[in-house]
Amino acid sequence: MSLSTRSLGKEKEKAILVGVAIGDISNQEAMSHLGELSRLAETAGAEVIELVMQRRPSFDPSTLIGRGKLREIETMVKLHCVQLVIFDDELSGSQIRKLESILDGVKVLDRSGLILDIFARHATTSESKLQVELAQLQYMLPRLTRQWTHLSRQVGGIGTRGPGETQLEVDRRDTRRRISELGDKLNKLEKIRINQHNRRIPTFHAALVGYTKAGKSTLMNAVTKATVLAADKLFATLDPTTRKLWLGPRRPAVLSDTVGFIRKLPQGLVSSFKSTLSVVCQATLILHVIDASAEDFEEQMAVTASVLQDLGTDHIDRLVVFNKIDLLEPERLEFLHIHYPSAIFVSAENKIGLEDFKSALARNYATHNFHLAETGDHLEDETEQTRWG
Repeated sequence: MSLSTRSLGKEKEKAILVGVAIGDISNQEAMSHLGELSRLAETAGAEVIELVMQRRPSFDPSTLIGRGKLREIETMVKLHCVQLVIFDDELSGSQIRKLESILDGVKVLDRSGLILDIFARHATTSESKLQVELAQLQYMLPRLTRQWTHLSRQVGGIGTRGPGETQLEVDRRDTRRRISELGDKLNKLEKIRINQHNRRIPTFHAALVGYTKAGKSTLMNAVTKATVLAADKLFATLDPTTRKLWLGPRRPAVLSDTVGFIRKLPQGLVSSFKSTLSVVCQATLILHVIDASAEDFEEQMAVTASVLQDLGTDHIDRLVVFNKIDLLEPERLEFLHIHYPSAIFVSAENKIGLEDFKSALARNYATHNFHLAETGDHLEDETEQTRWG
């Protein structure tokens, strides 16, 4: 059942979510990951029926989980008429086939496949659609098999958007050729971006990055009066949005909003979205936005730092911005102030701390010794800009 049919009154796909805690991962951390998977599934349009967690010394090589737990899931599937089972960890093609066989043909998906499905749903521009298609094909290639019947148009549903509907009957050679074509197109787009960047008059450029749902788009709207979609859902923003603003008299700058990151982000997405994320690599300052109200904010910070490292941005200055401070108890806020003394604390939703945010950008502007603009001719009409100072 395709999610596009919901408007016609049809039911959502019922899903069971499965997590495995191994090694040093605590039960609390594993359940946190499973909770995030639940939000991902709901973003994709599924109705989550059950959360299943198993602690094991290692993954089962054939089914990831043990036989006893698999029998429990099989019973739940039949009891609730479940159409979809989603694993929080990556599955190989053979594991998917084995699980679908045991679960009597019920569609099996892993976290990477689910994230790719959400990206396919939210891709609106031609570039983001190319990027998502490339990532999906790279994900599908080692799993491409005639037994993957859940990719057919007749079945549809979560995990089947984009190239999955057209690639079932295409062999690996054709898939590799399409991957090569998409890679070439995106490389050309990246070169165009770099050339455009090099031709611009040097301008202070700050890029908002962070974990998904950290509030980057809300902050962007608050300080630039932009109208970026700021929905209460994961990956609401895929394409970068850049707005111009003034940090003071004759101090033009630009601020960019970017796609949010998430733990266990498919590597193919980072690679295929390289051209989009180039706005981060070209920034003067990276603004690392963090949801201060998240219990696992430190892990979210680590995930973002890891992706930034993969992008090769270690040489770019960074400023930590804790958002959503209106949701914190005074003790928690004091703790953050003590442990992150150089950070900025804001509530983009309630317009708290925006002056501090503005001052921090102005200080960084001065630190980077940008020449004061003689005129605003290289920007839009000043009346259309956000004026600070």
